[in-house]
Amino acid sequence: MFAKTITKTVFGLALSVATLAATQASADATLDRIKGRGKLTVGVILSGAPFGSIDPKTQEQKGYNIDIAKALAADLGVELETVTVTPPNRVQFLQQGKVDILIANMQYTEERAKVLDYVPTPYDRAGGAAVVRKDSGLKDWADLKGKPVCISQGSNYAQPLAEEYGAIVKGLPSQPESLLALQGGNCVAAVHVGATVGLLLLDRADEWKDYAIPFPTELIPSDSVIWLRKGEADTQKALDESVKKLHASGKMLELAKENRLLNTKYLEEENKKLSAK
Repeated sequence: MFAKTITKTVFGLALSVATLAATQASADATLDRIKGRGKLTVGVILSGAPFGSIDPKTQEQKGYNIDIAKALAADLGVELETVTVTPPNRVQFLQQGKVDILIANMQYTEERAKVLDYVPTPYDRAGGAAVVRKDSGLKDWADLKGKPVCISQGSNYAQPLAEEYGAIVKGLPSQPESLLALQGGNCVAAVHVGATVGLLLLDRADEWKDYAIPFPTELIPSDSVIWLRKGEADTQKALDESVKKLHASGKMLELAKENRLLNTKYLEEENKKLSAK
């Protein structure tokens, strides 16, 4: 009986090790699969300029995140396929293998890093801005205490808004729906990436003439990184090298300016640091 127990234990341990090794080998094979099929599949959000949108004339996707995806695919020597994702489903799409990576306006947080891996070198640094009515009397983040504030579901702005500023956070499926809720009076502010809402107010001035971004600071400026599944070390390394090359060559900064990012300070710093190596 004792011998049988030992045999079962050893067999079970060997099976566990074999399963773990197979899982790791499968995970690390992502880069090989990308190159084997000649295609990089990227999850992108098309919620508006400057990061991702649909050109009304050509019906083609455009934006900073789209251009980064194109540059990464080109550096890997493969074609690009984009898959439109939303804040509620982007992590699910990645984990289910529907996309290889996410370039989808997801800033780094410790919570996200527990579930997913990411490319260490960021492609941007972004914080949240609050769009409010000009006659709201709101002047800073502390003024949101006890008031309804709209965000996108899964946004990393939920926690600081609720815990630091006491806002009543309402998560909507997407940024456009959040902004519609603001216009409909369902919240006093809509908080989204500053570069996106800043351009929105500029480009659609007539529609948004009664709204402004009055707060003097952005909410938790954080690194914008490319996300991938846990254990994909080869893919992570290859993409990090590509991102660093884009920074060092000045191409990342060039793409940002072409897509009218309002704040390129971080990109300028990265270009200067990496080009000097």
